[in-house]
Amino acid sequence: MASKELEENLSELQISEKGEKKPVENDVSEGEVKPVENDVSEGEVKPVENDVSEGEVKVFCFTDDLQDVTLHFQIVKFSKQIYAWIGCNSAKLGHLYAAATTRPNNNVSVTSLLGGTSDNTGLSIARRIVLKTGLNVVVACNIPKDSPMLQATAERKLVERLASLGYFRPKEKHSN
Repeated sequence: MASKELEENLSELQISEKGEKKPVENDVSEGEVKPVENDVSEGEVKPVENDVSEGEVKVFCFTDDLQDVTLHFQIVKFSKQIYAWIGCNSAKLGHLYAAATTRPNNNVSVTSLLGGTSDNTGLSIARRIVLKTGLNVVVACNIPKDSPMLQATAERKLVERLASLGYFRPKEKHSN
């Protein structure tokens, strides 16, 4: 089937939730713009329910300018996992680490997914975020390994943002 023919067939069909094929009612001719009708009046803000537990993904990006360095951050929140990227002066991925709690002692296991083990900048960041959030974490880190102060600052900024977004679990009270 040619791609043009396939496009025509797909544009005529709509798959329902049960897998039944239903024809799409299209009362707009090609190239015509039809206004969208909604129940929100102009200037009114309607709250949007974003429940990550139902499979939605939340993405947060921010940048922090230090004295001579620009740190870029991206946080992607999945239902039971956080992906965090920290970039220093560039948009390179860097080393990629995955961390998760292990049973039965709730220790944290961390492994390098990309970039080898010679640079463990993101390894410690991933471990500490898992301990604070209780979620599985994937951290991509592009920070020079010879600048520990920059690493500490980047981790502090990331932790502050995660805390402001409500991703930290409450501290457990120990009974004596």
